[in-house]
Amino acid sequence: MQTIKVKTLDSERIDKYLSENTNYTRSTISKMIDQGLILLNDKVVKASSKIKDGDTITIVKDLVNASSLNPENIKLDIVYENENLMIINKESGMVVHPGNGNYEHTLVNALLYYTNNLSNNNDLTRPGIVHRIDKDTSGLLVVAKNNKAHELLSQMFSKKQIKRKYIALIKGVLPNNHISIDAPIGRDKVDRKKMAVTDKNGKNAITNVNVLKRYKNYTLVECVLQTGRTHQIRVHLAYIGYPIYNDPVYQKKKTTSFGQFLHSYEIEFEEPIKKEHLHFVAPLPKEFQDFLDNLEKEEEN
Repeated sequence: MQTIKVKTLDSERIDKYLSENTNYTRSTISKMIDQGLILLNDKVVKASSKIKDGDTITIVKDLVNASSLNPENIKLDIVYENENLMIINKESGMVVHPGNGNYEHTLVNALLYYTNNLSNNNDLTRPGIVHRIDKDTSGLLVVAKNNKAHELLSQMFSKKQIKRKYIALIKGVLPNNHISIDAPIGRDKVDRKKMAVTDKNGKNAITNVNVLKRYKNYTLVECVLQTGRTHQIRVHLAYIGYPIYNDPVYQKKKTTSFGQFLHSYEIEFEEPIKKEHLHFVAPLPKEFQDFLDNLEKEEEN
């Protein structure tokens, strides 16, 4: 770990300052910032963040790349696999790829142990990773096994040709059977680790919500994304006053280690190379299902 006390008369970008005051190139510094390896006053920042005289910059660790990642024998729930891709049912609590202090026990570590056939045209720390879901969000995730599949899958995600549905348990009883939440999402002004609905630097975000079942104090909903912003479902549902149950970030009440009750349960698309129709549904995690079963029993009593 390296600590740098900023000495400057001007306010300038952190990546520019470090490129001029360390042996790292500006592009390397940007990658390190993206991986959470560089902190400004002990906070995660962006490459464009401004520094001032007296600030403290901490370089936590050198840039992580695929060659330095350890393959780990972690059991994977592989729903489907062919020579081009895999569909994984990720468990809650597993980080998808290294970064922000998580360099072990991620899905990528498990994938590197399982196979040598992963796309490598992405960030070096993300072999095979076409898209991601949050650490404590469970469910279906697509992994590319070669660069051609990766490129085509990325295009399909961009063109909304891959249909995904989520199930969430939210606090409170949602009165509407269907709602569409259209509210821009950007970095929280106070806590840079969080996202928020904001007009300032916010990006267009739309989430469609359908009620599946109402309980006394909860509602089970299906969510379909029209856009793919960070924490989108969690932010949008909290914004309208119905946060996801057990969300450690976007609800104020005490939570368990399981995290938010949000599950990527259905995915449907055309295999980009073989042109086969793929459609899969993943059952809810045991903790999620057990909680629903208890709600059902309470309803009966």
